[in-house]
Amino acid sequence: MSGPAQIFDRILYARRRARAAGTAFLVGDVAAHLAERIAAVNRRFQNALDLSSRMESFSQLRSSARDWTRTTLSPAPGNIAADEEALPFATGSFDLITSVLSLHAVNDLPGALLQIRRALQPDGLFMAALFGGETLHELREVLAVGESEIAGGITPHVAPFADLRDLGGLLQRAGFALPVSDVERTVVTYRDFDALIRDLRALGETNALAGRSRNFLRRDVLTAALAHYLATHSSPDGRLKATFDIVYLTGWAPHESQQKPLAPGTARTRLADAFGNREFPSTS
Repeated sequence: MSGPAQIFDRILYARRRARAAGTAFLVGDVAAHLAERIAAVNRRFQNALDLSSRMESFSQLRSSARDWTRTTLSPAPGNIAADEEALPFATGSFDLITSVLSLHAVNDLPGALLQIRRALQPDGLFMAALFGGETLHELREVLAVGESEIAGGITPHVAPFADLRDLGGLLQRAGFALPVSDVERTVVTYRDFDALIRDLRALGETNALAGRSRNFLRRDVLTAALAHYLATHSSPDGRLKATFDIVYLTGWAPHESQQKPLAPGTARTRLADAFGNREFPSTS
């Protein structure tokens, strides 16, 4: 049986993430929001694992647990170099696992989530934030239009992102209890295309698709793409819009103490009675 499709060049992605320097766009705010969600659980976690998060995000998460283990995509002092697709941890090693803006670039996300769930202790918590939904749909569209008009074909430039419903389903498929997924959208406006690319480079999130072209983007293609960007995805003052959907995932390792849904047919109160509604027979 063949393995999962190789959508991302993981070696290149790790290299791009390692080269990214300075304050990365969105990272600090997303990590702070994730830390707030963990704090709302009202539990003191003891042994936590942070998966491939950037240092500035980990600084926001550090107070959420007593002891931390950190993985990085490339070797770094004090951390464990590991890929999210092949975690080197025993079953039940941690009571908290976090990830900030990294899991969207995993080839086998169902497998990674299954490994994360197994690495949790019973009643352990997993919380993550990743790009999803309509992230960078404007950039994907205009590059496709530019290439189609000028070169007569399309090569991949922007990664596909899973939508909210799919990600929630993957949590259930991996065996998490009480799964929750929600999305927060940020639309950023840029004075020019170069400013957008600088933010993506600071994140280490430029094109690392396995099927990418190895040639530089042609100038005439880029000119056509930018013309379409201005015509379809710009504000009245000419600033370019870029969408970033951050999907937040929450799941628990199963434990007998957790709430369970009632079995079908065991409810004692009808929904219609609870809302004070009258019921009418179907006419069909």
